[in-house]
Amino acid sequence: MVIELLRFKVPPIYREKFIQKDAEIWTAALASFPGFLSKEVWIDPHDSAFVILVINWETREQWKSIRQEKLDAIARHFDQEVGHPYEMVESSEYQVRKFPHS
Repeated sequence: MVIELLRFKVPPIYREKFIQKDAEIWTAALASFPGFLSKEVWIDPHDSAFVILVINWETREQWKSIRQEKLDAIARHFDQEVGHPYEMVESSEYQVRKFPHS
């Protein structure tokens, strides 16, 4: 499994709208692609300016096979619907390592 971690800086007054629109637009779209497993939204109880999205993919190949044109179209739709500024401040990739139990 591969983890895509995205960290966004969002004005706190718009955080809930950002999360709602992300679920309606991004999560719904990503769920239609092969390899998508799940998505979580993490918020910091001590700093309401950040939203972290954790997307689980079956394989890196499936994740990276999504055409950029499709991602760009989803991003444009999201930006139109959100209607407020936000900034992606981190984009990271992780692999889940599993070891046999002894």
